[in-house]
Amino acid sequence: MKKIFTAIASITLLFLGTTVHAQQDPQFTMNMFNRLYANPGYAGSNNGICANVLHRQQWVGFDGRPITTMANVDATVKALHGGVGLSILSDKLGAQYSGGVNLSYAVRLALGPGTLGIGIEGGVLFNTLDGSQLDPIQENDPNIVNSKSSGVAPDLGFGVYYHTDKLYAGIAAKHLIAPTLEFEESGTLSEYTVARHYYAMAGYTWDIDPVWSLNPSVFLKTDAASTQFDINVRALWKNMVWAGVSYRIDDAVGIMAGVNIKSFRVGYSYDVTTSGINSYSSGSHEVMLGYCYKLQSPVSNQRYRNVRFL
Repeated sequence: MKKIFTAIASITLLFLGTTVHAQQDPQFTMNMFNRLYANPGYAGSNNGICANVLHRQQWVGFDGRPITTMANVDATVKALHGGVGLSILSDKLGAQYSGGVNLSYAVRLALGPGTLGIGIEGGVLFNTLDGSQLDPIQENDPNIVNSKSSGVAPDLGFGVYYHTDKLYAGIAAKHLIAPTLEFEESGTLSEYTVARHYYAMAGYTWDIDPVWSLNPSVFLKTDAASTQFDINVRALWKNMVWAGVSYRIDDAVGIMAGVNIKSFRVGYSYDVTTSGINSYSSGSHEVMLGYCYKLQSPVSNQRYRNVRFL
């Protein structure tokens, strides 16, 4: 079963002489800490310099299972009236290795009690398929590459993100130009098209009392052909220790926990698969590391008149 899964997962990514369309962006259970990758409008929203790294081992027990690492860095830049960000993705699935690098910029505008970020991102995507690692059911299949083939393509995304002290909400579109990665082996040209992805997210902080707060959030991802929807809730104690649960419809239930120590934060989640894959997998593990350095607000030079001294 493991060999069959590895072969299917890899073969469906690339056929010689054909074009493949699929939902390719990786998933994370702790998606509330991956907002920059999903929405460039998030850049600079923390009034500081912040970094997050997420590492996910999905479907442990499968050979060729997805192994994904995501790194995000963003910073508020007053001179640009907004923020900038950098996202780096590494995703391994069987014989396939893919990823991308994106730079983002968001202009930040005061709107009501919060701030609206309007962002754009640009970068490159890459994809490599090592045919020598495949173990096909049918030997000498002419539709399967035999060696390592790689492709690179430009990428573009857009997003709008609004937040206050208590809530956030955003929508975004990634891979707007539906980039096509071209592969060539033995004179035969192949194409791998990345589908446009659309994201929506929202979250709220509910202060129950001075010690406890609840952070419910939702996260939606779709390529207009298939959709993933996550519902999350975390309980936070003294803004220091947190724990929560996540439910991904028709896929998994996740248990999350973490701790905030000054500017650092650490988190862990474990997914229990609810689909038919649970008979062959012991679940998925995810680790998060974060750091945020808050920038000082500039001292106002405004002068005030004292009625005693005109």
